[in-house]
Amino acid sequence: MTMIKKTTKPQSGEADAAEPQFKENAQVNARIDQYIKNNPKHWDFIQSMPPERMARALVLNEVQKLDRREKMREGVLTKLDQNPEMKEHIQGLVKHLPESQREDAMVSIAVRTMRAVKPRETQSPGVKV
Repeated sequence: MTMIKKTTKPQSGEADAAEPQFKENAQVNARIDQYIKNNPKHWDFIQSMPPERMARALVLNEVQKLDRREKMREGVLTKLDQNPEMKEHIQGLVKHLPESQREDAMVSIAVRTMRAVKPRETQSPGVKV
């Protein structure tokens, strides 16, 4: 899902009191509307939540997303440790990057490489066409 960027329009002398403006994305709105249409009970539940609880649920979603990303990152680094040849090759590719960017670049390259190298299963096991 696309994040909606919050922007503010400061008015003359009222920068702190300016009401936030949110960008609208027609495709995202269409997906949300479709979800609401297909899940009216869940939508009613969401609307019944107090603002503090709704905000905390949104933060929990972000925390879970970060946890999933970190778990995937750790898994990729573990697989790189298990494949010293690939790790050495990728380290050679990122050696000219600043130290602070190397690990992120290594993970990114490793993920793309592992996806490209991973054999794709086109059929379910035991099924012949």
